[in-house]
Amino acid sequence: MKIHLVDGTYELYRNHYGAPPKTAPDGRQVGATLGLMRSLLMLLNTPGVTHVACAFDHTIESFRNKLYAGYKTSAGVDPELLAQFPLAEKAVRALGVTAWPMVEFEADDALATAVERFKNNKAVDQIALCSPDKDLAQLVSGKRIVCWDRRREIVMDEASVVTKFGVRPQSIPDWLALVGDSADGYPGLPGWGTKSTSAVLWRFEHLEAIPDDPGKWRLKTITPGRAARLAESLAQRRDEAALYRKLATLRKDAPLQEMLSDLKWQGAHVRLKRLCRELGDQRIPERVTRWQ
Repeated sequence: MKIHLVDGTYELYRNHYGAPPKTAPDGRQVGATLGLMRSLLMLLNTPGVTHVACAFDHTIESFRNKLYAGYKTSAGVDPELLAQFPLAEKAVRALGVTAWPMVEFEADDALATAVERFKNNKAVDQIALCSPDKDLAQLVSGKRIVCWDRRREIVMDEASVVTKFGVRPQSIPDWLALVGDSADGYPGLPGWGTKSTSAVLWRFEHLEAIPDDPGKWRLKTITPGRAARLAESLAQRRDEAALYRKLATLRKDAPLQEMLSDLKWQGAHVRLKRLCRELGDQRIPERVTRWQ
């Protein structure tokens, strides 16, 4: 079997900012939620899709905000989008799909925890992380654990991670720590660009293995002068880099209660019809192929 783990937060953002707004009869903006429901139904109606779960950032802030003041917050996010998170979680459950709303953790941590829990199950042939989020690349393994950008129909396996980032999946948190991640709010280290970071981490894999002495790097693609500047930047900010890596590293101990059998889609609940009437889109139930 294949497990499909959906980044619900990404889906909500994509549908809110990438599609025309939709207003429910009571005046609420519900376009992101309706878009998510249509997206999930497309997935559920795909042959071979049997086990599905969807994770959300129920609150944008998480434990990472306590570690670093500059980490991403809900400030600046459209309130009409934020208001749809509880509604989206309700809609996903009405579809009969397991929902994981994260508060202390983030949606990506829920996906990482699920991968850790189910990856060694002999009944599981593949786990597909349905999101283009680069943070999730650290979870990829061979062709068995992959990232799937459903919008662009791109599947990223381990070889694809190496091609895109120039490092193996286990080095992605280190790569993000050095390069930075503007979406999550941490800047990386001065001077460390994507190419130099990839070259260094391809050889040394993790931050602590990078020698302070640039003479020991012996990298043909980086000149001695540039290596010296990079080494100085890292030597002055190793603690900072370690913090950024901690922010980038996905946790695998999120509070998920479900077992593998709980992820099997048994069909939508009848209450979905009432919810769709409230949201002003009664065509969605027509696309449901199975009811509980």
